[in-house]
Amino acid sequence: MNKAVNDGVWSGAWVAERLGVELVGGAELTGLLGLALRRNPKRAHLLVSHVLGKHVPQSPAVVYGHGLDLGRRVRELLGEREAARAVVLGYAETATGLGHSVADGLGTAPYLHSTRRPVPGVAPAGGFEESHSHATSHLLLPEDPALLAGDGPLVLVDDEFSTGNTVLNTIRDLHARHPRERYVVVALVDMRSPADTARLTDFAERIGARIDLVATASGTVRLPEDVLRRGRELVARHEQPPAPQTGAAETGAAGRIARVALDWPAGLPDGGRHGFTPAHRQRLERALPALAGRLAGALPAGARRVLVLGCEELMYAPLRLAHALEAATDAEVRYSTTTRSPVLAVDDPGYAIRTRLVFPAHDDPADGPGERYAYNVAGAGFDAVVAVVDSAADTPALHAPEGLLARLAAHTPHVLLAVVPSHVPARTLERPAMLPEPLRGPAFSSYAPEEVGWLLQDLSDVTLEAPTEEREEAIQSGGAHYAESLPVEYQPSARYQELFHAALETSAARIARAVGAVTELVLAERSPRPVLVSLARAGTPVGVLMRRWAAFRHGLELPHYAVSIVRGRGIDANALRWLAAHHDPADVVFVDGWTGKGAITRELAEAIEEFEAKGGARGFDAEIAVLADPGACVRTYGTREDFLIPSACLNSTVSGLVSRTVLRADLVGPDDYHGAKFYRELAGADVSNAFLDAVAARFPEVADAVDTAAKDLLSADRAPTWAGWAAVERISEEYGIHDVNLVKPGVGETTRVLLRRVPWKILARTGAGADLDHVRLLAEQRGVPVEEVDGLAYTCVGLIHPRYTRGATGADGRAVGA
Repeated sequence: MNKAVNDGVWSGAWVAERLGVELVGGAELTGLLGLALRRNPKRAHLLVSHVLGKHVPQSPAVVYGHGLDLGRRVRELLGEREAARAVVLGYAETATGLGHSVADGLGTAPYLHSTRRPVPGVAPAGGFEESHSHATSHLLLPEDPALLAGDGPLVLVDDEFSTGNTVLNTIRDLHARHPRERYVVVALVDMRSPADTARLTDFAERIGARIDLVATASGTVRLPEDVLRRGRELVARHEQPPAPQTGAAETGAAGRIARVALDWPAGLPDGGRHGFTPAHRQRLERALPALAGRLAGALPAGARRVLVLGCEELMYAPLRLAHALEAATDAEVRYSTTTRSPVLAVDDPGYAIRTRLVFPAHDDPADGPGERYAYNVAGAGFDAVVAVVDSAADTPALHAPEGLLARLAAHTPHVLLAVVPSHVPARTLERPAMLPEPLRGPAFSSYAPEEVGWLLQDLSDVTLEAPTEEREEAIQSGGAHYAESLPVEYQPSARYQELFHAALETSAARIARAVGAVTELVLAERSPRPVLVSLARAGTPVGVLMRRWAAFRHGLELPHYAVSIVRGRGIDANALRWLAAHHDPADVVFVDGWTGKGAITRELAEAIEEFEAKGGARGFDAEIAVLADPGACVRTYGTREDFLIPSACLNSTVSGLVSRTVLRADLVGPDDYHGAKFYRELAGADVSNAFLDAVAARFPEVADAVDTAAKDLLSADRAPTWAGWAAVERISEEYGIHDVNLVKPGVGETTRVLLRRVPWKILARTGAGADLDHVRLLAEQRGVPVEEVDGLAYTCVGLIHPRYTRGATGADGRAVGA
């Protein structure tokens, strides 16, 4: 029979011998930790705690005792006065129970843990990323929004402190919202390198706060240089093909599944997802003896070995039940929880994960269906397993033939199901009567305040950028949406900047004519006093120029705003609500820079339809006005020529120093605008206003030409033909790509491919001249071939690599695989 207890052999020996991983530190480390291999592209090994109660069944007294001891040490460190002002924050999913136990040790501290389960009606109070984790996005959803708003010490609790990245991300986010003078980081083991330790010290100095660390043990992990490759190879050699996993009913096993009524106290939270106060703690302490008595009474006669199994983030309530049951029965009680982390199982005494049960997620997770795991349960000789879940996880999937209960019943004669009511916050946030006023320069953007109002929230203090390769891998491996992070801002070379200024000099008059023409169409056909609403960020410079033309030619001071639209997610509905509250929707004209194949045109039309279907104000016209429409996707445009618009050559430094927009659940709540960053630090390279001034200076000389062009356009058939989309489909098939999302037509989109994507090759119309100088330079710098094509529908087309497109995104905004 398999055993989860490793019979005196260190449970890290197997990995250490084969992978070359070493734990360097005191002898207590091997008593606290074992090693296993994980299926994770970011980290090969897994430190498996013997005392956490996650992967290894352990005495609940041992698990709870370690957390209490850490909490008491924090109280001694802070002193009674500061400890009384502290708030404890634990990390999902692994440290939710540990963090709660630390709060118990402090005695008077309220507790909150992060969560990966969004809750309708509760707006996030913050969020952060855990870069190495299998599932990275954390939400903070306190029922009381003031919980994290104080200035007392914040105690952050995780099971291990490996690099410090997660803690840095958390403190950075929360300190920007609610600065405080002191933080305490708590972990069972501190395994940071000296460089990571110095990084935390430097970070504390930069923010002007004290950061202390309390840990049960400390050391470092010594890894071979090729650990990721060797780890993948080792997993591949030992990963067994999935054996048929059948439930008790199919195998004829004796496992019996029964439900036990806990009578959980009404209104008592099941954990710290929305906050757990000292008053809640007192109620739980009073109720625990009766709760444990009901569990003990439901156990089968003669049961000598019992496991209480929690469920992912639900760790604390099962732990306290197990601890109380341990005192109420003569049986040997052990405690562990299920997890979403995929780990290799090897039945060897020197390996920490001996067995693995696999079952589908049963709590309707926000990240979609997937496998979940229970480790070291099968073959461990349990006479009964008490599965404790919250009511949100008590679903048909839990009871299905392949579900968790059936998996357990195949390995133990008795399975008891105890359900704790999921806490539903009494206070759900109502929509504010007044949405925030638009952001304006110079506080946000380098544009003058009258030029544009940004219907966005300022995320300038949040770290959102990632190196291209890291960002692309995250998008591809996890299906992350492109709008959840930002690329590192491209910093042009001196040669590239020279090309920008040369292009601006030669094209300013042509841009001025197109700006004048499209503005005249809008005034003649859409509204005599239109409200210009640019699609951030490419549309913003065009909207500013249209506003300037209306003032130059007609003496009009048009309102101008910038809003976010995200492929696959639609337009910012809160921004539309603000616009409808302040202007007639019929006067709103959406503005963008150019069309490619028309994906955003379609996105906007669908988003407006959805907004109205959900009860939003009616009357918004989804027709976009653009400077250039080479794709023939709209009827309101300045030109259909595919020419160089210099504002497409750069990123924020030609767009008011504002980033692309961001839409991420942990940062943007249901009543928030989408977010963006203001890169103040790039002011020295900013050419935003120089671009606008250069084009506006040409208005007088092109006025007559604009009058002629506008008359011609007004009398012409401008119905969209979607010729660009058809051309893209042809190119996709001719080049064997078979995916239009990987074909980016036009000078502007081609430039974006070279700046922010994974380019394969560039197609250039034969004879294209100076319009493509910057494209040729970028292609040369990135080693991308430029192929001249006769009769190309666009001046150029960028092809994203059809096999190596981790960071490339299609029309739905998600990564496009091979």
